[in-house]
Amino acid sequence: MSIHYSAPPPPTLQSIRCSLSHISSPPPDHRPFDTPHRFAAFAHRLSHLLLLLLPHQHSPPVHTSLKGLAAELSKAAETLSVYNNGSKILVLLDCKSLCSALHERVVAIAAWLALLASALPTAASGVDDDDDLRKKVSDLARDMKLAQFIVSDSEKKVWCTLQKEGDGRESSKAVQSGIVMDLARALGFDPSDRDEFCNQVRLFKDDPFRSHSVPERRVLVSLERILSNWSVEPVSVTSHWDFEDADAPVFPFKSFLCPLTKEVMRDPVVVLESSQAYERTAIEYWFERCIQDGRDPTCPVTGTVLKSLELKPNIGLAGAIDEWVGRVVDYQIKSAVQYLSEEPLSVDHVEHALDHVYKVSEEHPARIYIIRNAGVVILIVNVLSNNSKTIGSRLRSKALTTLLSMAKDDESRKIMLERGITRLAVHSLIGSSEKEREYATKLLLEFCNDEDCCARIASEKGALVLLSSIAGNLEYPSLSNLAEEVLRQMERVDDNVQCLAAAGRFGPLISRLHNGSVGVKIEMASLVGRMTLTNSCKEQIARQGARAFVELLPYQEGTRPSLQALYNLSGLDGNATILIESSVLPSLTEVLFDRQDPSHELKSLAASTIANIVSKPGHWELASADKKGNPMQSEIIVLRLLGLLNCLPSQCQVVVLRILCGIISSPQASELVASHITSKGGFRTVIPFLEHPEVEHRVFAFKLTRLLSEWFSQYIANELRLQNKLTILKEKLLNNQSTSDERSDAAQILANVSLSESEMQTLLGGNFVEWTAVTLKNQLRASNARSSHSAAGMQEGLIGLLLHFTRNPDQETLTIIRGNHLMDIFCEQLDYTSKPKVKQLAAIGLKNLSEFGYSDTTRDSKLPSSGGFCSSLVFVCGRSPSQSSTCPIHNRPCNEDSQFCLLKSNCIKLLVDVLNDSDTDVQLAAVDALSTLVLDHKSSSFKRVVDELEHLGAVDALMTLFTEVRSEELREKTIWMIEKILRVENISSRYALNHSLVRTLVEAFKHGNTNTRKHAQDALTLLKQLSGVSGKTSSQTRARR
Repeated sequence: MSIHYSAPPPPTLQSIRCSLSHISSPPPDHRPFDTPHRFAAFAHRLSHLLLLLLPHQHSPPVHTSLKGLAAELSKAAETLSVYNNGSKILVLLDCKSLCSALHERVVAIAAWLALLASALPTAASGVDDDDDLRKKVSDLARDMKLAQFIVSDSEKKVWCTLQKEGDGRESSKAVQSGIVMDLARALGFDPSDRDEFCNQVRLFKDDPFRSHSVPERRVLVSLERILSNWSVEPVSVTSHWDFEDADAPVFPFKSFLCPLTKEVMRDPVVVLESSQAYERTAIEYWFERCIQDGRDPTCPVTGTVLKSLELKPNIGLAGAIDEWVGRVVDYQIKSAVQYLSEEPLSVDHVEHALDHVYKVSEEHPARIYIIRNAGVVILIVNVLSNNSKTIGSRLRSKALTTLLSMAKDDESRKIMLERGITRLAVHSLIGSSEKEREYATKLLLEFCNDEDCCARIASEKGALVLLSSIAGNLEYPSLSNLAEEVLRQMERVDDNVQCLAAAGRFGPLISRLHNGSVGVKIEMASLVGRMTLTNSCKEQIARQGARAFVELLPYQEGTRPSLQALYNLSGLDGNATILIESSVLPSLTEVLFDRQDPSHELKSLAASTIANIVSKPGHWELASADKKGNPMQSEIIVLRLLGLLNCLPSQCQVVVLRILCGIISSPQASELVASHITSKGGFRTVIPFLEHPEVEHRVFAFKLTRLLSEWFSQYIANELRLQNKLTILKEKLLNNQSTSDERSDAAQILANVSLSESEMQTLLGGNFVEWTAVTLKNQLRASNARSSHSAAGMQEGLIGLLLHFTRNPDQETLTIIRGNHLMDIFCEQLDYTSKPKVKQLAAIGLKNLSEFGYSDTTRDSKLPSSGGFCSSLVFVCGRSPSQSSTCPIHNRPCNEDSQFCLLKSNCIKLLVDVLNDSDTDVQLAAVDALSTLVLDHKSSSFKRVVDELEHLGAVDALMTLFTEVRSEELREKTIWMIEKILRVENISSRYALNHSLVRTLVEAFKHGNTNTRKHAQDALTLLKQLSGVSGKTSSQTRARR
């Protein structure tokens, strides 16, 4: 049986031909890579064998081999496409992976060729050429299998370098130059051909075969950085000047330039093995980087791998370079002097001069003396001093940078200091640019190494304030750190402590206060006592140094400075707690009560500090005021203070009065202190100061009297009567020449004390009441303006004075009440802008007048009826009008101008509004005033009264107040009114379903006092809700049924 073989399918042959065509095609440009050339040679042999295979009939194994060859050749073509069409830098970067991939393809192709050779027919088939073909295929398979594709040494070096660049490592200029040389050798172009290097980088950037991985991106960034830093032209110390000079130096010889740094060499050395000259630091760093990269060190210029890294100084070349540099420096300094001496200055010339003077100073510090001797330092300082605005912030920064560089030279430093460089640097701290401020700060830091310079800088106006401001500005952290370092250097100098403290830097002061000798501590205390401090500074020093000041008080030399410091710190209210926690009070009272030390100045300082501490309520009430543990409000302390009023000079007496006013003003101590003063007759010591010639003494004496009268009004009135001093209160009140505080306190004292009828006539006659009414109206007109404490006190006192006339008025008093419209005045004071105390007093006044109107009506109703009307009723309520205008409150007519009827005077709505006040005392007074309207719940007109209250919103307001109230006294008064109002049937029926009211009444019935419980029970009975409380029906309910 014969076997027929068919030709391979056309797609397979087409694929092989296409792949071989791509592989054999030469690259578009010269490629220095050996690996693709070797593979192309194998491809050429394979293409020839393919031509021999085409005429033969092929078995299935041959078909399989050809398909495998087609697949592997296609992959190899893709790899070779990168070699031939990708950027050369990408090939170098991926040379190992590309070479490895190509090697894998060769091995795979060799395997398929071996399979193909075994599948070809033998000579027995009658075809003589079959053995020759099979042998050629086998030979090619063997050769490809044995082929080794490896990366060349130059490629390996560049690959290693690029991999390190891909790790994001920083490279010096010398290393960058070495990388360029390696790349140039590996890619086959001249290292000096910058355009070709730029083109290769561009091709790498635009390469479509790039994977855009992070390492590739880093390599690209590194190469672009190298490209931007790399220059064919050497960095020379010469420049182009605008004038012709036969002595101008030439550019450096090429042999003067380091191949790596492209700069003139300072320490030229020769690599013995390659005889190439380099800058010592550059070539040593190159060797170090080669070793770090894991490759053999090479000579950057020749690329030779070095067996020895021995370097030898090139003395001859160094001498030639030094001579050339000397000529350049002399020329540049000469030109700088000429440019800096021009009139007027040229900004461009100044910039050229500064740039080159700075370069000489930095690169050739041994030649700074040439700059100094040429007078350049003085010229630069003069430019800063005389032409600061002309040159602008940028050139000022350069000038400061240049001076900073030359400040390393001691003689130059002296010249700068003599010319006032510290003042100029301080002035630049307010420069418009950050650079100017930075270099000014660096220059100051350079000079701070010397203590005398530190003191000079601290003495410059505004230096420490500006430095402190910069140090605290975290927007520029590097500049802030520099300023902080300058300040730390200045803190080392004792003479700077005061200046630093004045600028808000208290660290040195506090440190010396805690760690210095006694003498130093006393000096620091004296400094704090003399300084004018802000509140934040006072708090800082008090927290860190108060205890140290207290510890200095026992020292004779330290008493005065410590007292002055403590007095200064006590001026801040918030420091009172800090000073008390430092146990300052026992030490201060010891000085104040010390009978052996006659120094009134020390006693005055101690008393003033105590007065500042007790001026505000705080922890002093619980602190010990003496070594026996007595507090300031104790009897022994209070009596000793009163005793000092008789033995101290005038300037000390007023401070003691301040202390007494302070401790009696505390809510925690006021009653106790008032008791101590009054129980031992201490007030008699205070009375003479009410007429003291000094204003300040009178002010505090009146204030103390007013505070005492709030607790012991009768005692104060008796003492003033005994010494015939009641009249001075009225005189002070009416005297416009007196201070507002004195007049305010006098008014409140008169309001607080109890006066007899004769004293009221004498002190508070009709004219006085008229004056009071006018004064209150004037204050009311000015109520839109912000009132002072004394104005509020005056208002409170005047209202209190008018209350005297509302208590049991006689016939003459009634005339005064009506004539001055007291009820209208009280109503006006209920305005929302008034102080709570004023509202409370006004409501009390309305209550008193309303009660009098009710009692007078009750008294007249008991008189026998007659054809006429009771004279007093006519007087109170006015002439009797018709029956239709009968007042529901008084059940008889009341005039519109009645001063005893809350309804006719339109006071009820104002009192209802006051029920919403946040002050409980004000609410109590308002409820009391409204209660006078429901005293007679049995009256035939009571329903009319309740209807009026409901119409004016009083009923709802009272119900709301009752459900929200928390004060037992206010709850008792409110429920009393509510119980009376609920007696009106339509009201009780309307509120019977008010669950909030019922619930609050139940709570009051369960938890209230006796009166509250009784009123709550009656109210619940009226609401027919008593069963919800006791489970029983009241007797009143059963009676109604």
